Amino acid sequence: MRLPIQIEAILFKKTDGEIQYLLLKRIPPSGEFWQPITGGLEEGETIMEALKREIREETGIENIIRIIDDVHYFELRNLPFIEYLKKLGQTCVYLKEYVFVVEVALGEVVDLDTEEHSEYRWCGFEDALGLLKWRENKVALKKLNEILS
Repeated sequence: MRLPIQIEAILFKKTDGEIQYLLLKRIPPSGEFWQPITGGLEEGETIMEALKREIREETGIENIIRIIDDVHYFELRNLPFIEYLKKLGQTCVYLKEYVFVVEVALGEVVDLDTEEHSEYRWCGFEDALGLLKWRENKVALKKLNEILS
């Protein structure tokens, strides 16, 4: 059973002194928007276990260099997002989301879960910010960029 708690993992890697962020594009039935890795906490699972599971399930990545936690936290109670969750079969009226930053090795290969996402892209801060749909994803990315700068 999924709990009304979500994790968001913003993956990044350093390429020639530049930071690249990983974004995933949702499949058409799920809205076709770009976002970081997100997923729900399952019953009996810790937040850190959910974080690593979601990264592995959505990208196949297991080689994590470091995790920065407590970057951002928010609660979603707005109607558009709750309606979106209902379309996905979730029945909650609010959602708590914890944002983590995850550094991965430069040569890490993405094995995309095509049941959830149609494509992925490594991009710089400005490009990533422009692709993101949800305000809170943008706030989290801005906070992360400040931490890494």
